[in-house]
Amino acid sequence: MIPIEQILREAEGAHRRGALGDAKRLYRQVLEVDARNVAACGNLAIIAAQEGDLAQAESLFRRVVAARPNYPEGHNNLGALLQQQGRLDEAIAEHRRAIALRPDYAAAHLHLGNVFKRQGKLDEALGSYENALKLKPDLPEACNNLGVVLQSQGKFAEALAAYERAMKLRPGDIEAAYNRAVALQQQGNREEAERAYRDILRQSPNRFVYVNLGGLLQEQGRLDEALAAFDAALTLDPDYAEAQFNRGVVLQHQGRLDAAIEAYKQSLRLRPDYIEAATNMGIALQEMGRLGEAAAAFEHAAKLRPDAAGPHNNLGIALLAGGQAAEAVAAFQRALALKPDYAEAFYNLGNAWRELGKPEGAVAAYGQALRLRPDDADAFSQLVYQRWRACDWSSFAGDQQKLLDLVRQGARVPPFFLLATAAGSAEQLACARRWVEPFARAVVPLPAPPPVSRESEGERIRIGYLSADFHQHATAHLAAELFERHDRGRFEVFGYSYGPDDGSPMRRRLERAFDRFVDIRPLSHAQAAQRIRADEIDILIDLKGHTLNARTATLAARPAPIQVNYLGYPGTMGAAFMDYIIVDRIVTPPEQQPYFTEKFVTLPGCYQPNSMREAAPVLPRRDCGLPAEAFVFCCFNNTYKITPQFFDIWLRLLKRVPGSVLWLLQSNDLARRNLRREAEQRGVDPDRLVFAPVSPIAEHLVRHKHADLFLDTLPCNAHTTASDALWAGLPVLTCAGATFAGRVAASAVTAAGVSELIAPSLADYEQLALDLARTPARLRELRERLERSRATAPLFDMAAYVCNLETAYARMWERWRAGEPAAAFAIE
Repeated sequence: MIPIEQILREAEGAHRRGALGDAKRLYRQVLEVDARNVAACGNLAIIAAQEGDLAQAESLFRRVVAARPNYPEGHNNLGALLQQQGRLDEAIAEHRRAIALRPDYAAAHLHLGNVFKRQGKLDEALGSYENALKLKPDLPEACNNLGVVLQSQGKFAEALAAYERAMKLRPGDIEAAYNRAVALQQQGNREEAERAYRDILRQSPNRFVYVNLGGLLQEQGRLDEALAAFDAALTLDPDYAEAQFNRGVVLQHQGRLDAAIEAYKQSLRLRPDYIEAATNMGIALQEMGRLGEAAAAFEHAAKLRPDAAGPHNNLGIALLAGGQAAEAVAAFQRALALKPDYAEAFYNLGNAWRELGKPEGAVAAYGQALRLRPDDADAFSQLVYQRWRACDWSSFAGDQQKLLDLVRQGARVPPFFLLATAAGSAEQLACARRWVEPFARAVVPLPAPPPVSRESEGERIRIGYLSADFHQHATAHLAAELFERHDRGRFEVFGYSYGPDDGSPMRRRLERAFDRFVDIRPLSHAQAAQRIRADEIDILIDLKGHTLNARTATLAARPAPIQVNYLGYPGTMGAAFMDYIIVDRIVTPPEQQPYFTEKFVTLPGCYQPNSMREAAPVLPRRDCGLPAEAFVFCCFNNTYKITPQFFDIWLRLLKRVPGSVLWLLQSNDLARRNLRREAEQRGVDPDRLVFAPVSPIAEHLVRHKHADLFLDTLPCNAHTTASDALWAGLPVLTCAGATFAGRVAASAVTAAGVSELIAPSLADYEQLALDLARTPARLRELRERLERSRATAPLFDMAAYVCNLETAYARMWERWRAGEPAAAFAIE
């Protein structure tokens, strides 16, 4: 019979050689003879653990400690196995038993430290590793793990010392070298970290090291090198999802969105639960204008982490951008149900309610966002604007002052919101410059085009109009005839649309009005700029300025050699990438030029084009909700333009003109309720306020016939509403303000031939309104004059207007071709 000791030695030899099958057979022979043999039982347990049979391993280790309760190695090994199973409290108990049996047992201290580290008990882990190293200073695992804990505590110098000690104890230790490189990177020592990563890679190419190196290079803006590192990781492991994800991040930073999306798709194929990849893919798709796909990506992210608010918030942003405001509201509300203190989601919810025309909901949501982030200039400016839309004047003076203070303090506020405030031209310029600064900084301009973009100098000048409003919109109603009348012998006219196709007759008309009508909604800003450049546009005319949904980033890429701010925004864009602004002498007197970054191109008459209107048949007064005989003061301006000061004037006029009514546009029900309350507080019957619902343009135009006098507003005038009223023969009483936005109506009434309707002061405005209401003959003469001059007044002479504008475009083009910089000029 072979002695047990010999069988055990043969088993241990087989174990060392890796012949685990032989080793197990021999250990079992030992146990058949001696069931309490600790060495055979323990080693068999170790093999079982190596092979993943943790239940069998635990059973065998427990036999060891049952057979020899005072055997520290048995308790330590059992503790290590329990730790492997995630049973950390039981593991701690076994390691402590081992230490109690042998206080100088370094391996037990090491394993106890590992459990504490997993539990996040860093101080206890630190103590255990230090104990292990006191007992056995040459224990590299303890040095490495000590470094990990110190690094977690932000003690980088001590962590680095621990890693370097581990590397000396075990030369070629990749784990310690890798940890040291990560610590150097976290410490901000990028140069040394890069050297460390590259040293490791020289020893042994490793996918994790390549990914970390790529991240380090990305931090430094070395994007091509970062991409090469991630590609190297994928060469080693084509199924490495994290490397694909990081490739996507770099490609997205480079603006290579199609490639980035493909990388994110690959990472999701490899790891379907990769929420970060789904999120980033959604962002890239949204940036490209592929909003449906973006929403699907965010929905996938939300399913991956249903208890997380972020994916629902992102989904809402995509839905809102795609015009699905109601669905966006639901997404933001889901995000807030999961995270009630989510300020960003409240802000976005406010945006969604705004798009739905629900200022009450918008005000509440922005207010909540501001409560959570009191210094949020975006939330405050949106809140204030929605209060103005709702005619909520409970804190009007304070809101105005705070908004102006934010601008003066350097906060980034949407420039549009300043138009209806007391902000002067200098403040509007500062606000606009601050608004466009991120676009100018982030967008890489396209290379400058050659001096002459096409071979033949006799070819037509190519002009492109850029807008989101090529549908049923005020801008379209003003400019449709302009687009149609352009001289096709001199100009080739492009329309670049990024707004919705509402299927209206106006949309179809505009599609026919251009030589080429290009829908750029699916294109990213960079792609849209590339498309405009590929079309060799000579003069790009932006019709949005700083209004909602503007594509400032497209303009910042400088797709055209000449770029013009026109019609949509009554103020400067504050951008070096805009060359000219189309104005007239009334809206921008020459002394205003220092407050515009664009050079003035001054047209004769009014800067505003006015297409021929078509009105519907006249309805009886009663169908408009108006009394049969009352004098009708009218203001169809947007409600945000109505201020307490002007409302006071209007209500005093109602008191002094018996039986008169004030006819206003009902843009939202909250404004109607608030204005009725304000009237009652001023001692006027709220029923003397009549609200006109928003109607199709033809119906809206004809109802002007029932009004007697249009009352304008300041600081922001009537714009299209003034032209509509004058075209309908309704006199418009206005004051000229200090800025472009406050002088548009003055320009329009002058070009219509009734400049006596520009009051020099508010007192004169009120008195003139009263005088006109009391002298029907004078009002009738004004009406008749407007009716007679409709065909001849400069305001409605589109043939002359188009000729003047084309002369301006030609002069811009001549200057550029001659290599001359943009300069102000006037068309006489």
